[in-house]
Amino acid sequence: MKVLIASDGFLTDSVLTEALTNELPDVDISRIASTWPTPPFGDVGEVIEALGDEDELIEALRGCEAVISHTFPFTEKVIAASPDLKLITICRGGPVNVNIEAATKHGVMVSYAPGRNARATAEHSVAMLLAAARQIAHRHREVVDGEWGSDYYLFDNAGQEIGSSTVGVIGYGAIGSRVAGIMAAFGARVLVFDPFKEMGVDGDVEFVSLDDLLAQSDFVTIHARVTDDNKHMINAETLSAMKKGAIFVNCARGSLVDYDAVCDAIDSGHLRGAAFDCLPEEPLPADHRLLRTPNITFTPHLAGASQEASQVAARIGSADIAAFARGELPTFLANPEVTDTLGR
Repeated sequence: MKVLIASDGFLTDSVLTEALTNELPDVDISRIASTWPTPPFGDVGEVIEALGDEDELIEALRGCEAVISHTFPFTEKVIAASPDLKLITICRGGPVNVNIEAATKHGVMVSYAPGRNARATAEHSVAMLLAAARQIAHRHREVVDGEWGSDYYLFDNAGQEIGSSTVGVIGYGAIGSRVAGIMAAFGARVLVFDPFKEMGVDGDVEFVSLDDLLAQSDFVTIHARVTDDNKHMINAETLSAMKKGAIFVNCARGSLVDYDAVCDAIDSGHLRGAAFDCLPEEPLPADHRLLRTPNITFTPHLAGASQEASQVAARIGSADIAAFARGELPTFLANPEVTDTLGR
């Protein structure tokens, strides 16, 4: 079987090759590489969060039954022009850079790597929460600029302890459950809202309604996957329902949040601050309102960027390709309906 390794600067050729050859020592490998993450990904054709030239990808796919990739664009054009292709494996939590409908129509299975960066994202989310609570980024900047803010020992200026607080976690999947566990280990009271969980107490976690979580939490961190129904689920109404003085953290997806409403809530004094790894535009324009709003900590969408996350993603994807080579279905199949087309 011939497999295309479509690598980039994060899922590198060496990482993907090691994982794939551990699963399939005699595999025939073809190669293509992009320069991602520089420049950042964007829309290519009808798919999002992708980088790469469609025509170059089509040429590289000739004779390949499977491809393992991270950010290359698998558009209708690419899939239709690749008759040998039977499996697209995307080494990320969701195959957003694949036209799933086109893949299914052409009898191509699509697999992905859920949870590949769950630990990295959970740890980064906790770091962002701590940075916002203890004003770390802002105080660092002042020290570098030659300032020494001794007034931060004034009671009204002092930071908050996690272990003395209530932390609300929205979403209890691979990331949210890890964040909840870390917060509980700090000694915090942990409230969780997840529409797929029944309310009640489970160990160190209390499953509650969203209204109760917002009203009681000193910190709110969101870890929901984007759906058609939850765009701007954090908005003026939900922000106003949060406890006065709360801090809000988003290391999930930018579309979950109405950022103008967050700015309003901070400017009015209702929220104490926020921390964001995911933004409404990436990168933010220099004149964006978020950059003028005080008490917000930023990172440039890097929560999932750990070396271990890259290696885990490559192993998950390679295991699915090995399953396909054995005549089995991939474990993480994004379009199970394709099996009807394939007669499996």
